[in-house]
Amino acid sequence: MTTFDQILPKLDGVFEQHRHRLARLGSIVVNRDLNSRIRLIVSEVVLADLEAEGVLRGVVAGLVEALGPHAWPQERSVLFASEAELASIFYSRDSFELEGFDTVRVIDRLATEGSWARIEPISPGVPRIVFYSIKGGVGRSTAMAASAWSLAQAGLRVMVLDLDLESPGLSSALLPTERRPQYGIADWLVEDLVDNGDAVFEEMVATSTLSHDGEIYVIPAHGRDPGEYVAKLGRVWMPKVDAQGDQEGWSRRLARLIDALEARWQPDVILIDSRAGIDEVASSCVTDLGGALVLLFAIDGEQTWSGYRILFQYWRRAGGVGEIRERLQLVGAMIPELGATEYHEGLCEQAADLFANELYDAIPPGEVIGERFNFDATDPGAPHYPWGIRWNRGFAVLHSLHSRLEAVDPTEVKMVFGDLLDNLHNLVGPEEIR
Repeated sequence: MTTFDQILPKLDGVFEQHRHRLARLGSIVVNRDLNSRIRLIVSEVVLADLEAEGVLRGVVAGLVEALGPHAWPQERSVLFASEAELASIFYSRDSFELEGFDTVRVIDRLATEGSWARIEPISPGVPRIVFYSIKGGVGRSTAMAASAWSLAQAGLRVMVLDLDLESPGLSSALLPTERRPQYGIADWLVEDLVDNGDAVFEEMVATSTLSHDGEIYVIPAHGRDPGEYVAKLGRVWMPKVDAQGDQEGWSRRLARLIDALEARWQPDVILIDSRAGIDEVASSCVTDLGGALVLLFAIDGEQTWSGYRILFQYWRRAGGVGEIRERLQLVGAMIPELGATEYHEGLCEQAADLFANELYDAIPPGEVIGERFNFDATDPGAPHYPWGIRWNRGFAVLHSLHSRLEAVDPTEVKMVFGDLLDNLHNLVGPEEIR
């Protein structure tokens, strides 16, 4: 019996049997619908070509036999489209090439809006840096708060967005209760659905007292009084429908909000705290908001590596890996006080294996051939080489971080977060963003 994970291999097997005649069909789109059933989309010109029709019948018969319940009945298994319609689907952002067949592409119809398959171009404005982890509890939000503090100490205007909407808390790390704004991101997303976003826009940003030479603008998930926050969360992911019936997805609305915040407050850098995991909220943060750098937080454990392996393999299969991998950087989180060197080396070794197998090209390390690249396992400039963060009891509790940073010795911050902060300053220091 065929199961979901066998669909693509069996597609490959059927098309391989007809490889020498596939050119008669031109471009082919494999549509995998919400129920995971397969249909083909081909050009309507095939109907006028008896030989092409014969090839199509053979392919369809093979798919129905091979896929079983994951194929539409033979008489309903093909959709015909005009050349223009087919080209639009074939070259869409969400389609990916069936490996080994340059005229066959697969498009997944998903119940969620988010898509990990492709990444949006880097935002033309100031650098956007996404803090992401495959699982929670790795100190991601704490590191982001410390990064905002350090960059502001260097004179930068730092904008911080808490997009972990279902587990908010970053604002408590950077703002005392009395300085928290009246509204947050969830409020704007709900009000925008009824064209009322302007009512909360000016009251969803607060400045932190932690900065001295620069500024920290904090946009929390919710305001000082969350109100009906659970009811709001049930609506923030909704698409916006205009008078003509056209839809704007929630991640597009979110991108529009960030553009407006950037235009209004003129930051030098934007830090985005993403939700953990592999869901559509996280995918929007990582792929849809124009981030120049995506920090992948990791601890050395099977949950971390298996989770990132699932994601990397999907990127490779979907064909987006070449665009995405150049913006990734691993962060080694919570490196223990005892055995720190050995732990970091083990983390680097695991990461190097994962990146080499799933993201890097099969060329000698250090060589660049066209757009293909690879790195030596111990290259400190490689995406897999961890920027280290040491575990420290004083920074382990997020709700105490605001008071902690108010009185902290900068050398202590340097000791814990120094590797991460040094690299961030090199990327977005004042000399680079005049």
